[in-house]
Amino acid sequence: MSEKQNYRCGYVGLIGRPNVGKSTLLNHMIGQKISITSHKPQTTRHRILGIKTTDEAQFVFVDTPGMHQAGKHAMSRYLNRAAASTLNDVDVVIFLIEAVSFTDDDETVLSKLKTLDIPVILAINKVDRLADKERLLPFLAEISQKMNFAEVLPVSALKDINLREIEQAIIKHLPENAPFFDEDQITDRSVRFLAAEIIREKLTRTLHQELPYNLTVEIEQFKADEEQTLINAIIWVERANQKGIVIGKNGERLKEIGKQSRLDIAKLIEHRVHLELWVKVKEGWSDDERALHSLGYNDDLKS
Repeated sequence: MSEKQNYRCGYVGLIGRPNVGKSTLLNHMIGQKISITSHKPQTTRHRILGIKTTDEAQFVFVDTPGMHQAGKHAMSRYLNRAAASTLNDVDVVIFLIEAVSFTDDDETVLSKLKTLDIPVILAINKVDRLADKERLLPFLAEISQKMNFAEVLPVSALKDINLREIEQAIIKHLPENAPFFDEDQITDRSVRFLAAEIIREKLTRTLHQELPYNLTVEIEQFKADEEQTLINAIIWVERANQKGIVIGKNGERLKEIGKQSRLDIAKLIEHRVHLELWVKVKEGWSDDERALHSLGYNDDLKS
């Protein structure tokens, strides 16, 4: 494949405010779940590569945390830095916004994109949710004036609407390169990392409104033999009362989270999984730069 004439390969940044559908778009573009998703903003906390290889091109999608107006909280600052640093490393940007909605956070993202000297494709997501389709055309016309976008496309990441059109728009702007990754590789992340993310997804989805946002997952042990893969994981929270929320009455909630996580991890690695979860308290970890670093919130800030 690398010897083909005019083969294209490059990095594609998925940029936008929190909860606009970047991770869903990544998963649907490559046809496999790599990034965790939920209805909660700021579910994505790390830059994650999703790699799609075709006969024409290799797309290296970079999923990023949602960019938002800067807060004083250390986690908030980290998420913004992780997203912004991606802009230095990509060949094309997909700027995701939501249909007929343009917020202050969208404007914050746009202001950064205007400083770039690379193509920016505007993807207006969630058009499937739009009851009054006639509202879309004037919105498209209005948004198109905000910047000289390479392309403007209405899409639905969830319903696979116009995703092929996004792919074709990207190809036009990728440089001619041999593939950077093996044909069958779909991400740069380890299975250990993906297991921790799956557990965090189940926490996010199970806890709903009770979710303590300030929780994270650390894999203490990941050991495989012929029979099974043994995973020991710590769920870190910031306060003792949050520990009780995660565990639930008689441990039932934690047991359900463990069950859902184990099934998804086993599906991912195609191996029997034995998963053990513990909930521990580390006060103030999400607003402590040193604690964030020790818990793995450092590998996205290379540039």
